Formats: sequence, C-alpha cells, structure tokens
Amino acid sequence: MARGLVTVFGGSGFIGRYVVRNLARAGWQVRVAVRRPDEALFLKTAGDVGQVTPFAANIRDDASVRAAVSGADAVINLVGILYEGGRQKFAAVQAEGAARVAAAAKAAGARRLIQVSAIGADSQSDSHYARSKALGEQGVINAFPGATILRPSIVFGPEDDFFNRFAKMAMISPALPLIGGGHTKFQPVYVGDVAAAVLRVLEDPATAGKTYELGGPKVYSFRELLKLMLAEIGRCRLLIPAPFALATLKASVLQLLPVPPLTVDQVRLLKHDNVVSPQALTLKDLGIAATPVETVLPSYLDRYRPRGHYSTTH
Repeated sequence: MARGLVTVFGGSGFIGRYVVRNLARAGWQVRVAVRRPDEALFLKTAGDVGQVTPFAANIRDDASVRAAVSGADAVINLVGILYEGGRQKFAAVQAEGAARVAAAAKAAGARRLIQVSAIGADSQSDSHYARSKALGEQGVINAFPGATILRPSIVFGPEDDFFNRFAKMAMISPALPLIGGGHTKFQPVYVGDVAAAVLRVLEDPATAGKTYELGGPKVYSFRELLKLMLAEIGRCRLLIPAPFALATLKASVLQLLPVPPLTVDQVRLLKHDNVVSPQALTLKDLGIAATPVETVLPSYLDRYRPRGHYSTTH
C-alpha cells in the first residue's frame, strides 16, 4: 500500500519507540497517540520536521480514540499494561480499549489495523492479563476482520523490564527468586525484530487477517535466563527456588505497592510456558531472522557490571 498516515497507540512505550522510528524511516507520517503527549516529544526527532506528531488520546475514551484515528490510513495498537492501577484495568485497557480502537479505525476508513497482543492470550486462562489479551483480540477481529494480530513472547532490548529488572536486583541482593522453581519456558524476542515485524505486516496486504507469534531463535527456562543475565553482568548470586504457593503469598503483599515488582496475576502467568506454538506463523514467515539474546545483552547490561570488569562477548 502507498505510505500515508499511521496512528500508533502507545507509541512512546518500549516497543512503540522502535516502531515509530521504523515507520518514520520508511516514509510514513506518524501520529503518536498517547495519554501524555509531552512524554512522546522525544520521538519528533525520529523523522523529518512534522513527520512524527504526538497526539493526546486515551484508549479508554471514545472521543479521543476517534480523533486519533481520523484520516489515518493505518492504525497500530501497542497499548498494554503489566499490572492494574487506578482506572488502568486489564479489561478496560487490553480488552475494551483494543476493541474501541478497532471499531474507530474501521469507522474512520483505515485500510490496515495491527493489534500487538501477547503469547499466552487465552480466554480460559486463570490470569486476568491473559484473558484480557484474548478478549482484546476477539474484539479487534469482530470490529475489523482484516486486522493482523502479533503475539510476542517476552521482549528484550535496552529499555526492557525483564533483564534490566533482575540485573538491578542482582546489584543489591545476594539471591534471586526462581518462581515455581525456574522451570517456566520463554522464547525472548528482540524489540527490533518486533518493530520490523510491525512494518513488514503493515506494508504487506497478504498478512491481513492473520495471527503471528513472535519469538527468538531459542527457548530458555526462567533459570537459564537469570544465569545468562548474571554471567553477562559478571555477578554471582544464589538462585533460590520459590514454590508458586509461596510466590503467590509474597505477591499478594507486593502488589499493594505503587509499582509492584510482582503481582498474584503475574505468578499465575508464570505457571504457563511462553513460547511460540508449533503450528503458528512466525518471524520466519515474515522474512525476518530472529536475533539471539546473546548478541544484544552486552549492549545494555554492561552498566550493571562491577567497575573494571568488561564483557568477554564484545
């Protein structure tokens, strides 16, 4: 399709900033729809003057969503939350919000819609997060049948909330918890690959109406990922198994914090592997070679190493 205007909901977030930069480089006009436009001002330098425009919009509000998609040729929804707080509830944001964006995009005459969901989205899950993701997907498909769904595993990169979180913990704690014994499987996918997938899908009409699961080239256990992180930052820490029952008990207290390090719902998620399904369409089907974790971690975890120590992977 001819490049035109694309509205990106959640464009200032971790994945969003990479998506916006890719779109700008490819020649799209980009409207970055976010609740706080001032926090997206840094993206204006991603393109030529006037090419990237922050726009005030709340995915929970009909009028602002309609305004954000007005005149857009394509719409991308990246909005998601890891925990609930205030009015930011899983149902309101990831289920109702996704459906709202899809309905508005259809009414506005957008030709393409991309919904970024998550591996593990399941309407029968015991996790509120996973259920809301599944309901969001269904709402999107009902309102915009030609939408493309992208489901990434955990996403890694310089601003990620996985390796960075545990690396920070390792700097101050002599031990790290292995929830459920550390057996949960993950298939980490590089944020640059996710952004590349978004652009590829946007510009390939043949991907309309399809769902892709995005994972890296290798599957790791939770224990293996923590060991990989510790090796990269050059720190030795005990890895202590925490049974799900104990983790749930601790999470019930921790989730009361303003920015909870762990919630009961996240413990529920950790009971299920987060890997690409054997029958799923993947990055390979989009012509994208998945980036190994080991080639990227040194670029941003070195700052957690003790002074005078340097990564041997450089």
